[in-house]
Amino acid sequence: MGFADLLEEAGGVGVFQLINMVLLALPFFMLASHNVIQNFSAAIPEHHCKVQLHCNYSHCVNLTVSQIQRLLIPLDNQKKLEKCLQFPAPQWDLLNMDSAYLNMTSREMVPCKDGWTYDTSEYSSTIVSEWDLVCESRSLKEIAQTVYMSGVLGGGIIFGQLSDRFGRRTVLLWSNLQMAVAGTCAAYSPLFALYCVFRFLTGMALSGIILNVFSLNIEWIPSKIRVVTCIGLGYCHTFGQLILAGYAYKIREWHRLQLIASAPFYFFFLYTWWIPESARWLVLNKKSKEAVKQLKRVTKLNGRPEVVKRLTPEVIEANMEKEIKESESSYRITDVLRRPGMRRITCCLLCTWFSTSFSFYGLAMDLQGFGASVYLMQVVFGVVDIPFNIISLLLISLIGRRFTQASSLIFSGVSILANIFVPKEMQVMRISFAVFGKGCVSGAFICAYLYTLELYPTVIRQTGLGFVSTMARLGAMVAPLVKLTGDYASFLPLLIYGTAPIITGIVVCFLPETRNTQIPDTIEEAEDRLLIVELLKPVILGE
Repeated sequence: MGFADLLEEAGGVGVFQLINMVLLALPFFMLASHNVIQNFSAAIPEHHCKVQLHCNYSHCVNLTVSQIQRLLIPLDNQKKLEKCLQFPAPQWDLLNMDSAYLNMTSREMVPCKDGWTYDTSEYSSTIVSEWDLVCESRSLKEIAQTVYMSGVLGGGIIFGQLSDRFGRRTVLLWSNLQMAVAGTCAAYSPLFALYCVFRFLTGMALSGIILNVFSLNIEWIPSKIRVVTCIGLGYCHTFGQLILAGYAYKIREWHRLQLIASAPFYFFFLYTWWIPESARWLVLNKKSKEAVKQLKRVTKLNGRPEVVKRLTPEVIEANMEKEIKESESSYRITDVLRRPGMRRITCCLLCTWFSTSFSFYGLAMDLQGFGASVYLMQVVFGVVDIPFNIISLLLISLIGRRFTQASSLIFSGVSILANIFVPKEMQVMRISFAVFGKGCVSGAFICAYLYTLELYPTVIRQTGLGFVSTMARLGAMVAPLVKLTGDYASFLPLLIYGTAPIITGIVVCFLPETRNTQIPDTIEEAEDRLLIVELLKPVILGE
């Protein structure tokens, strides 16, 4: 017997499990908002140099705003006002000239001297217009997203260790409170540097919420519905993208938008006090009396009063004797790289997690670049996950993990590269390729979670998953910075975003297939499985 048997006696999938799953899933609807909120809060409005004509002559008084702009702001190749340049002095000869025949190349131009004027018809305010993150400072917008993602990476490392030491519920409580407070402070930050600090803290909190929601869900439900629960949480995140598009469409002011995304976490913090600590964690940390208390509470909610009397610390410890003994065995993070087979698996999975996240955020954080409504694009990018995740699960079950992982990555890369050759005027085709690529990347994420858990043996499974998944955070950090390479060549960002998953798709072919195979419990079993694959390869290939 083990803890799974105790759960079955306590009611299996009962009233408590259903309430617990719903309460833990609610924050996932808002987490997507923080991941991609900069598509809206950091949108770049139309802008040009702020100019004012200083003139003592009477004919200057009757000039319209557009005439003053013609005198002081040059036109770009599309005959629109330059965003970052102005004339050092009024160009009076341009006043009565036809704009079709204006030649700006021979005239002296200087960077904007008095700031910028922003078009507020679509966005009443963004962090770009708030702190003038345009022209020479435009890279700061991407750095803000990178800072947030570095917080997600740091939170995964820090809160993962803290939850193992202090408990899942304790860290979840803190993470919800940190998300609420830091998000609120970010909404009202007077300085860009402070905004970045608070965004870093919200990124950390996001990791703490994700890690502990998954742990508290999985550790309180029977193994037979774990996959369904994980998929359900994934779809909560998907629908969260649609929710974001809805309230971002209504709220065009970035302060309020950031506040709306953060305020619900005060509510999540309050009801998390009701959620019990993981009884499994309590027993493994020598807190059996508290574990009995929590199990009795769950058993009563599930309508099994006859089981309550049999629950004692001695009974629980006897049932979990094997798990307690296994928890005392020491395995380190170096075990995922110590042996040749583990090194191969780990290196391939590091590439997989990095490329999947790198391409995902490369597409998801550039909605403005498609020239269509960012609100519509957010909806489309959210909806496409629904069918592609189902297709991915079918391919995983019917064909295999390796094929699904490799093909998802390669197809996503090819669709991204295809947009290099599609003219910007062909908007529908560009969006179609991007949406297909986003769907493939989402399917690759679903497969990566399952494939990683099946490749690593039981004794280092969580360690291995935690180690390789940090590369997803690194990929998300690097993705915004790659957009800056577009300053040197417009095709470079797409070339980099597309090449990475194609190369990784080829690398995945060096992993063993895990469909219809026993999950290894020890490192030796995992190494033996790889050896069997190598021995059978000539037979499979007909050599």
